[in-house]
Amino acid sequence: MLKKIGIGLVAIFVFIQFIRPEKNVSNDQTYHVSKKYPIPVEVNKILESACNDCHSNLTKYPWYAQIQPSAQFLANHVNEGKEHLNFSAFTNLPIAVQNHKFEEVIEMVKEGEMPLKSYTYLGLHSDAKLTDTQRALITGWAQMQMDSLAAQYPADSLVMKRRKG
Repeated sequence: MLKKIGIGLVAIFVFIQFIRPEKNVSNDQTYHVSKKYPIPVEVNKILESACNDCHSNLTKYPWYAQIQPSAQFLANHVNEGKEHLNFSAFTNLPIAVQNHKFEEVIEMVKEGEMPLKSYTYLGLHSDAKLTDTQRALITGWAQMQMDSLAAQYPADSLVMKRRKG
C-alpha cells in the first residue's frame, strides 16, 4: 500500500514538472519610475538587489524556480508583488497613486515589512537584507520624490480619492 502511494506521489511530482507558469521577463520599461524620478546610483543598486525581482517587469529567477511547485509559488509571489507596486509601470499610474506608492515604500521599508522575510529566509537573497543605512537611503529617496510632487502639484491632486460604494 505504501509503495503504491509513493509511486503515485512520484508520478504527480513528475507530471507537475511539465506545468510551467509564465515568467516575468518582459523587461518593458516604458513607464519605469526612472523615466520621471531620478534614482541615485546607490538607491538603484538597492532596488535592483532587494526590490526589482518582485516589483518590476524583470525577475532574476533562482535555480529552484525550475522545479514545481516552487515555480508556481514564485510566480504567484511575483505577480502579487507587482500588483502592489511595479516600478516598471510606475509612471503610468495617476499622480495621486504615484505619491501614495512612494508613501507606502517609506512605510513598508521603515517597518521592515519589505523585503518580505520569506524572500530572505534561510539565507536566500542575502543581498536583499537591508541595513539601516540602506533603509534610510530608500526612504529618503522616496520622501524626496514626494516632496518634489508636493512642490509641483496642488495638494488635493496628490490625495487618492475614496471610492464610492
